[in-house]
Amino acid sequence: MDIKTATALRRLRLVSAPEAVSFLILLVCSVLKRTTDFNAVPVMGAIHGVLFILYVIFWADAWNRTKWPLKTGLLYFVLSVLPTGGFFAERKLKRAAEDEVIAARARKEGTVNA
Repeated sequence: MDIKTATALRRLRLVSAPEAVSFLILLVCSVLKRTTDFNAVPVMGAIHGVLFILYVIFWADAWNRTKWPLKTGLLYFVLSVLPTGGFFAERKLKRAAEDEVIAARARKEGTVNA
């Protein structure tokens, strides 16, 4: 894996959890708007919107660089529109990065021809 691909995956991973948190907070704010006089939806909507756009941009870059199969690429996109999906995406991306590091070390030591 080259450095640009690793960077693209890291950016996607780093934005996925904050995007999920902002989505959950936006849902809470929506409920509070309807049940109380508290209205933070415009602020949280803007924050979540920016994070979602960043997620989609980073997702597209990562998909382009990694050449994921259609199923994998769509999985990461679907995870972005689910309220807690970003947490699952972050965990899955972290595992993939750790596996890649292990494989790179094994190749470097000559123990595996992967």
